Amino acid sequence: MYYSKSGMPEENELVICTVTNVHYNSVFCKLDEYGKSGMIHISEVSPGRIRNIRDYVQEGKKVICKILKLDKEKGHIDLSLRRVTEGQRREKNAEIKQEQKAEKLLEHYAKTDAKIDAEKLYKLLAPPMLKEYEYIFQTFEDVVAGEIVLEALGVPKEHAGKLTELIKEKIPPKRVQIQGKLTLITYNENGLQLIKDALVAAENAPGSDVSYLGNATYRVVITADDYEHAEAALEQAVSGAKKIINEQGPGKAEFVREEKK
Repeated sequence: MYYSKSGMPEENELVICTVTNVHYNSVFCKLDEYGKSGMIHISEVSPGRIRNIRDYVQEGKKVICKILKLDKEKGHIDLSLRRVTEGQRREKNAEIKQEQKAEKLLEHYAKTDAKIDAEKLYKLLAPPMLKEYEYIFQTFEDVVAGEIVLEALGVPKEHAGKLTELIKEKIPPKRVQIQGKLTLITYNENGLQLIKDALVAAENAPGSDVSYLGNATYRVVITADDYEHAEAALEQAVSGAKKIINEQGPGKAEFVREEKK
């Protein structure tokens, strides 16, 4: 990837790393986005006792880590693998894949339209975009949505027009997500089947994804083209699950909306 960040990361920031050296009690990594090195102590690789650290990491492997501690004067970076949740890992990997897609688009434009070296083009076009956005892909999404014009960001006029056409051709419209926690409890003698039926009802809503959080609580995430359709799907998911539990009481079905982070 061409994408990189300057300076030092912040504590608690998620970073993608490449494992460079594995020792019996520590792992050394390169922070791909920053070009710096960091260390994962064995206690931060995985919870519980680790018999063989190589069961978890190997040289060359890509891992998503959390910045645990920084010493900016000495340049030391302590990382954690075990403090990254599965959801955070998926989200960071998705961001990287999207950015790779954006770079592939720029490479295609460099070859077919601009007729210049891809890396040279990236160094020309990326800075004005990254001044306003964390990732180039985010810029492209707003271009598709009509929320930004490349030329207004500082992209040279000779590239802005053709690149905009290519972006709108290759990048799908940005989708929205809303979510919340659904708690399902039943004391019915057929309770297990009722819970299964309630979850099926929730999952049958358009764009619904349901995952178990523990303590009879589930996260319901709806993905849709716009908020109107997302809200309608969420209402369908929640009301469908509640109806099954409430009609076959005694029990409890509660939903709490969450702000997506």
